[in-house]
Amino acid sequence: MPKTVSYQEYLIKSLEEPIETAAYIEAILEAKDPESELLLSSIDDVIEAYGGINKLSDRARQDYEQLKDLLLLSGGKEIYSLVELLEALGFQLQVKVKSDELLEETQPEKTAIPEHSPVG
Repeated sequence: MPKTVSYQEYLIKSLEEPIETAAYIEAILEAKDPESELLLSSIDDVIEAYGGINKLSDRARQDYEQLKDLLLLSGGKEIYSLVELLEALGFQLQVKVKSDELLEETQPEKTAIPEHSPVG
């Protein structure tokens, strides 16, 4: 009897590809009237696909915990408001794979989720 794969297993496997992950996050950000837990759930899916919370750097783990606290309180209203405001102004928020991540895409195992670069 063939083994069935759950949707969650399929999703996590597909999110191992950086381009798929970027498209997934963009789709979540474009959701109209999203459920309050959607954004946090999607971030958790991405972290799981990239090896789990223990693969995050200390800084990235702190950022995640702060974001998680915010999202648990607000459901991401601030983030979705930013997306809506940008759209009203004629802009679109995009999620792109960093070019060096595309080069690593062919590697079989990711060892850590990279820290974000400070803006400014």
